[in-house]
Amino acid sequence: MSASLVYLLLRQVLQMLTQLARDGGAKDVELLVLRHQVAVLRRQVHRPDLQPADRVVLAVLSRLLPRPRWSVFFVTPATLLRWHHELVARRWTYPHTRPGRPPISKQIRDLILRLAAEKPTWGHRRIQGELLGLGYRVAASTVWKILHNTGIDPPPRRSGPTWRQFPPAQAHTILSCDFFTVDTVFLKRVYVLFFVEIATRQVHVIGVTAHPTGAWVAQQARNLLMDLDQRAACLRLLLRDRDTKFTAAFGAVFTGAGIDVIKTPPQAPRANAFAERWVGAVRRECTDRMLIVGERHLAAMLAEHTSHYNGHRPHRSLGQQPPNPLPHVADLNAARIQRRPILGGLINEYAQAA
Repeated sequence: MSASLVYLLLRQVLQMLTQLARDGGAKDVELLVLRHQVAVLRRQVHRPDLQPADRVVLAVLSRLLPRPRWSVFFVTPATLLRWHHELVARRWTYPHTRPGRPPISKQIRDLILRLAAEKPTWGHRRIQGELLGLGYRVAASTVWKILHNTGIDPPPRRSGPTWRQFPPAQAHTILSCDFFTVDTVFLKRVYVLFFVEIATRQVHVIGVTAHPTGAWVAQQARNLLMDLDQRAACLRLLLRDRDTKFTAAFGAVFTGAGIDVIKTPPQAPRANAFAERWVGAVRRECTDRMLIVGERHLAAMLAEHTSHYNGHRPHRSLGQQPPNPLPHVADLNAARIQRRPILGGLINEYAQAA
């Protein structure tokens, strides 16, 4: 019953509004609609987000509307007055500069941080002198403040290399060695001794034997130093695991050449990651894909694979170049690609025809 009564009342009101519209009262109907929409918005939005342009329009309209009618605004009269006062104050307020030194440009600030990063041993006065030579006149206190606010320590605390910088800087002086085993067709276990130059990733397969005694291992170390010749003078560290086959005589060969021997932690293959990586490569590409008859067969296969690994196989750490790249001039206009099988076709090498 109540719903029907509400419907009838609403129908009568709508008929009245329609009659007003027919009589030329369209503006009155539009005002009623707008007022009702504003009432709905007031119930849903307690604090509307006004842009500066909206505030200007409302402030101007408030001066044209009589004060008794200010209740139509969804803001208070005090708010309108405050907006108007702010406009007047902004109109007659002149800009003023902040006291003190002018701010440093972003270009000079970036240059100061760049010099501090590229030269960790330079202090703020040394950086100031370098800037003066480049034509930038900056006070030493300003340089110090920029470094301090950025969190850059003084030179004595930041002169040492970081952990990311230290290994690449030491790589050219490190030599890594290890053993890996291969089981032949007749279930005979053969040991392979190899060395890896960390900087160039060059591999040296020194010896293959079924009985790696201490004397044999020491002799292979002497053979390696003879093969390296002058390059051995650049080496400072030898990285090896704690295998008992590396006897004191083996270590004495390297210490006599000025190379310190470093042992990896127990059961930590990641400490000798470069050697382990090569073992994984040679197993996937060679030994796990063929049947090895004996020591001579294994030595021949490893010699061929090592030659391919050092002279042709690309390495990501070397910019997709092999450790010992061969110089060649590419003529892409008349290039003919030739394939050369390695290890009986297990691996293919591709090169441009002469």
